[in-house]
Amino acid sequence: MLTAIGLMSGTSLDGVDVALIETDGERIGRFGPTFCRAYTDDERSLLCRALADAVPMTDRAARPGVLADAEHLVTRAHAEAVDGFLRANNLAREDIGVIGFHGQTVLHRPEQKLTVQIGDGHTLAKTLGIPVVFDLRAADVAAGGQGAPLVPIYHRALVSMINSDGPTVVVNIGGVANITFIDSDTLIACDTGPGNALLDDFMLSKTGEAVDRDGRAGARGRADREWIARALDRPFFTLSPPKSLDRNDFAALRIDGMSTEDGAATLTAFTAASIATIAPILPTPPARWIVVGGGANNPTLMSMLGERLAPAAVLRGTDLGWSSDAVEAQAFAYMAVRSLNGLPLTFPGTTGVATALTGGVLAKP
Repeated sequence: MLTAIGLMSGTSLDGVDVALIETDGERIGRFGPTFCRAYTDDERSLLCRALADAVPMTDRAARPGVLADAEHLVTRAHAEAVDGFLRANNLAREDIGVIGFHGQTVLHRPEQKLTVQIGDGHTLAKTLGIPVVFDLRAADVAAGGQGAPLVPIYHRALVSMINSDGPTVVVNIGGVANITFIDSDTLIACDTGPGNALLDDFMLSKTGEAVDRDGRAGARGRADREWIARALDRPFFTLSPPKSLDRNDFAALRIDGMSTEDGAATLTAFTAASIATIAPILPTPPARWIVVGGGANNPTLMSMLGERLAPAAVLRGTDLGWSSDAVEAQAFAYMAVRSLNGLPLTFPGTTGVATALTGGVLAKP
């Protein structure tokens, strides 16, 4: 077993999640502590500008506009996050075998064999004095895969630790939502829709805070069913897995003229409905859906999912003892160890790559 740290800065742009696990890349030996280094408003603003400046990119090594500054920020913020985590938990750098570093996705166009995650893994390794595995999507995309979602292999490891009777789906709701269907040896995964991205952006524009905290605004509003029906009338929702999204693929959807409450209710209901569109496409009806990520903290969204996915049980990862907010960070610790051991990260059923494939680049201190 190796002690590994995973780092995740997701499409919600809220901060850097840090998590420690012990693993051999197949089994999970132990869950360790977690930590979050939040982005400031100025840092989040820079990352939002980087997303806009990345739109015309055709070369993943290019850094047009503010992308070079954003990459420096991402690298520094992740180094600060690890330092803060180690201090908070009285750990030495020598205690850590490897770090899994996802970086910040600014562009994802697998149909063009293009995926861009900013963050300098070599600089991070030298700054921290710890080996870093990074650039975990590129090999899959180069081989014709979607490069996303990456976490299904970790979801399977989590589900293997619980008593699960019948097919299980793990739903991760970050800026983009994705699912992993697990049934015996069957592993199927895909992105399902915008997750929290549209809701977060809407709440930021309306309230100055990029979250509907505890789903309060959505709970007070009335969802526009006609708007949701039109939004769901897109080819993406009828495509079979594997399929993946860029954070901004649904950014053109507008809810101008709605109140804060009605807009939040509409976008929350859209997220729930878009996740539910995958159910008829799966090989067999799931017995349970386990929700992790930021969306699991929104009771209004959880209630809407329960209605959409009935009669299957809808649980939060925390109901099973999982650290829902840290699952993706844990996953990148797990994948870093798999990468070191040459084990596959992606599979035909998860990204559409032709054969199971390992990935990642190792940066030594």
